[in-house]
Amino acid sequence: MATLTPARLCSVAGVFILLPNAFRDGQSNPETTTINMPNTTIDSASLHCCEGGSDKVYHAAIEPVPGTPDAYIVTFAYGRRGSTLTTGTKTPQPVPLEQARKVFEKLVKSKLRKGYRHTDAPAQSHCHNDGEGLDTGIRPQLLNPIEESEVGRLIGSPKFCLQQKHDGRRMLVLKQGDTITGINRRGLAISIPEPIREAVAVIPCDVLIDGEAVGETLHAFDLLEFEGTSLRQHGYLDRFKVLMGIVPMGNGALCWIATPVDPEDKLATFEELRAEGAEGVVFKDIDAPYSPGRPNRGGSQLKFKFVETASFIVAGRNGTRRSVGLELIAADGGRVPAGNVTIPANHEVPGKGSVVEVRFLYAHRESGAVYQPVYLGPRDDIPADECTADQLKFKAEPLAAATP
Repeated sequence: MATLTPARLCSVAGVFILLPNAFRDGQSNPETTTINMPNTTIDSASLHCCEGGSDKVYHAAIEPVPGTPDAYIVTFAYGRRGSTLTTGTKTPQPVPLEQARKVFEKLVKSKLRKGYRHTDAPAQSHCHNDGEGLDTGIRPQLLNPIEESEVGRLIGSPKFCLQQKHDGRRMLVLKQGDTITGINRRGLAISIPEPIREAVAVIPCDVLIDGEAVGETLHAFDLLEFEGTSLRQHGYLDRFKVLMGIVPMGNGALCWIATPVDPEDKLATFEELRAEGAEGVVFKDIDAPYSPGRPNRGGSQLKFKFVETASFIVAGRNGTRRSVGLELIAADGGRVPAGNVTIPANHEVPGKGSVVEVRFLYAHRESGAVYQPVYLGPRDDIPADECTADQLKFKAEPLAAATP
């Protein structure tokens, strides 16, 4: 076994973990390791559409199925430029190359008819994952919400740190050798934006990072595994310190989240984020281990939102309009209507049964319909059975006049 020098050791809750030489002595610009990934795409098209004030992209490609002769799939990725794109396949089962070309050409032509144009310099926005959709067996820790009445106690407690809650999608990234896998909040393998993949690739060790993806940036807030060793049982702040040591500074695609612990710093950050119109904040017990799943109540990690958002099930399209009905699951298991939402021109109209994210001001207690809804996009990482009515915040009822 190699001799370990103090400069290469990082203490995590009393356990010394070997850090790579590239990150010794506070180096913020370690040498990078280039990993050459084979390009197996047979044909591809990158399109964009800027009509009507929209700015969206659509990527399509024909890709071979590894290890299977004359078997191909047609993949796609679409969404707002700079956002985390929605991905999928147009071929439920692998097909011969000739058939795949027909599917691909039909798909591209249909997009061109809808106003899309070929991008002069196509860029691969996502790295396709051959195991996309498979269960990785990895589960993230999920947070319970708190009321504003609890915020003061958590800000004042030195036991909790504070972080910004970004308006993005939960994403874990697992690096094992040359293989980099994105994982969503359901534990399923997903494609990840290429800039994030490249940023993780230069970390010279195997890691499992937890964070929030906003566009092509991963805001990292936890480190669950380091060089094959699980850190889940260590305290949160200890895990975060190791994360800070392995994530290079100055990379726009991968960064760790500012994490104040001092009550005065937490209060200043809280007020600043609220004034800026951020989505919310997260409070984390600095000594707590990582606990996959969501506790029935409370927990060591809690979230407070400045704005109301919820996940809804699409009940169906409202005629030919760019509007869909929303519904939620009631306490008795039945579905109840929750109003309608207009779909912006830069989004595809979601189909019946899809799960979507909607921001709103409040919900009417009598009808359950949301007031001033704003469509945020599809949520294929959230199952329909999590779209429950208890997500709603209702309009405060006026106080009754005192009876003489």
